[in-house]
Amino acid sequence: MGDRNGQVVAGGNGYGNRLGQLNWPTDVLIDKETDSLIISDRENRRDVRWSRRSGTTQGEILIDNILCFGLAMDDQRYLYISEVEKHEVRRYQIGDKNGTIVAGGNGKGADLNQLNFPTFVFVDQQQTVYVSDYGNHRVMKWNKGAKEGIAVAGGQGQGNALTQLSHPSGLFVDTLGAIYAADSENNRVMRWPKGAKQGTVIVGGNGYGEGANQFNGPWGLSVDQHGNLYVVDKNNHRVQRFSIE
Repeated sequence: MGDRNGQVVAGGNGYGNRLGQLNWPTDVLIDKETDSLIISDRENRRDVRWSRRSGTTQGEILIDNILCFGLAMDDQRYLYISEVEKHEVRRYQIGDKNGTIVAGGNGKGADLNQLNFPTFVFVDQQQTVYVSDYGNHRVMKWNKGAKEGIAVAGGQGQGNALTQLSHPSGLFVDTLGAIYAADSENNRVMRWPKGAKQGTVIVGGNGYGEGANQFNGPWGLSVDQHGNLYVVDKNNHRVQRFSIE
């Protein structure tokens, strides 16, 4: 497997708000164009960029005064950030401090034009925004320019039926439009085919625990080109890998 020790590439100087520090980072993405990391530095209310070049000791602030959570970047290098305090997702051009609302922005609520504590974000090639609407127990899809979203997973209240989610977090959408969601309080990862009224459990769903088929608070999700699913198993303090092909 190679090196089993991690390497600190951002922060690592205790929590704080200096440029060499982070405070409760919640999401990260790689900006290949600038060979840098963009990090949602939540408790510092800022998004920061750290070069991936060796010897980098501090980041630069891209956007501040924002209680940010999830991050995504589209093919045109627009940055999408979920803002949990304002219950909205904004799209930014790199260098732009204000951004444009692309989901939510109508206060906290459960209407189709509202969000309630949006966490993770996914954007496809059409600039369609998918967002885990954590407090509403649903995944919302906002087409480009739409004034309201569509519930594409959950949205039937909090619960553990196959039509329901309970505080969804990590999110991924494949090329066929199937949605993968970390169903955090149900300790499972759900897959919702495009247009489906209910999902299927693809991993977990065996109660909370430390077993290889169990989770304790699944949080972040990522999928690689080989069909491996990586799940941040938050309260078990580990990342698990599953083959989903």
